[in-house]
Amino acid sequence: MSESTDRISPRQSDLQKSSKRLAARQVGEAGEQFVADLLKASGWKILARQWRCYWGELDVVALDRNWLIFVEVKTRSDRSWDQNGLLSIAPKKQQKLWRAATEFLANHPDLERLPCRFDVALVYNPPISSQLELLSYLESAFSL
Repeated sequence: MSESTDRISPRQSDLQKSSKRLAARQVGEAGEQFVADLLKASGWKILARQWRCYWGELDVVALDRNWLIFVEVKTRSDRSWDQNGLLSIAPKKQQKLWRAATEFLANHPDLERLPCRFDVALVYNPPISSQLELLSYLESAFSL
């Protein structure tokens, strides 16, 4: 008797995982763009999106009046296990964001004197609709 042909080979499994990661990345990027658009519509100046360094990525860096704001965006669907992304911003993640923000400031010395804060935007991605929703925007969500 031959083995079932509907089994998933290790290579197919890797492709499925890769496809899921790509889909999750696209949803995340859509959430980040959504938040950047909302902030811009509120009069904020978007200085950077998806700014990367050794320590990680800053989703959105914005200027609102005299504040330099580092915004972490979490986009989730119905099956969220982490309170719509809030629990994923644990102290270790906060430390990485702080280090990335420090690196950003080192690369932009003209912004070093501005007061800084870390905000968190929680975005809902409904499974049926393509319309994202802002669930919550937390100003000064954490400090180090």
